Amino acid sequence: MELIRGIRNIKARHYGCALSIGNFDGVHQGHQQVIKRLVEQARQRALPAVVMIFEPQPLEVFAKDKAPARISRFRDKYQQLKSLGVDRLLVVRFSHEFAQQSADYFVRQLLVELLGIKYLAVGDDFHFGKGREGNFASLQAAKKQYGFELTATDSFCLNQQRVSSTILRQHLADADFSSVAQLLGRKFSFNGKVIHGQKLGRQLGFATANLKVARHVCPLHGVFAVKAYVQHQPEHRFSGIANIGWRPTAAGKDLLVEAHLFEFDANLYGQRLVVEPQLKIRDEQKFDSLDALKAQVNLDIKRAKAYYGLAE
Repeated sequence: MELIRGIRNIKARHYGCALSIGNFDGVHQGHQQVIKRLVEQARQRALPAVVMIFEPQPLEVFAKDKAPARISRFRDKYQQLKSLGVDRLLVVRFSHEFAQQSADYFVRQLLVELLGIKYLAVGDDFHFGKGREGNFASLQAAKKQYGFELTATDSFCLNQQRVSSTILRQHLADADFSSVAQLLGRKFSFNGKVIHGQKLGRQLGFATANLKVARHVCPLHGVFAVKAYVQHQPEHRFSGIANIGWRPTAAGKDLLVEAHLFEFDANLYGQRLVVEPQLKIRDEQKFDSLDALKAQVNLDIKRAKAYYGLAE
């Protein structure tokens, strides 16, 4: 899948496509249905299937730290879209300046003149342009003017429940990982390169593999029983616990996943690790001393091992 970073990198060869626009956060089963339909329609018309997303996501610009937590990182989103057969991913930089463009300019300049869209699929609640003046009705008018096909993407329901990123975030907040897996069509996970940390876990007797959470807001916080494996080696899975958060006892400044894996002592620095939360053990909290933290971690490990049926 070709990655186009920014409008300035749209070339003449990119003209003519079937396009869908959205955040596609999590690439859940609803998103998957939209993308499969896009790819199918693109193939029927002998066109490349293109997905347009915005970075940062619009609410992250307007609401900043109050924006909804991201379900997936950009890298994960890229991989999921690629696996669904998308030919090109266009990443448009979103800013206050970009948001000031008129709806007509967005359609005429970007969609028609630069991308040459022949087929467009968006939600019927899609808004765009300055003050969100553009909507599906605007696109229906533009469709007649510029001659492209337009379709609304229907909401996808699973067990009579609408699948959405908002509902996914709620299930994550509730640590309902079974429902999350159903809506995603796969297990929720953190995937990242193992980095050096403060080595506090090693000092306490619990060596950890640390992943930096490159998200504005994380959908999970607390201590969890987890399964983890080195990417591309999913057959070798290890049980463990992980703290997901800011490490208040250590005055942490970065949002991290700190995973302590049972019966594992290899060097993971620089490798990509996949961490799948299975059960929430407790909320993250600040302790008065490192001894108090160590005592609690021992209790967390005991509970996680009991969950996995492992001997003490």
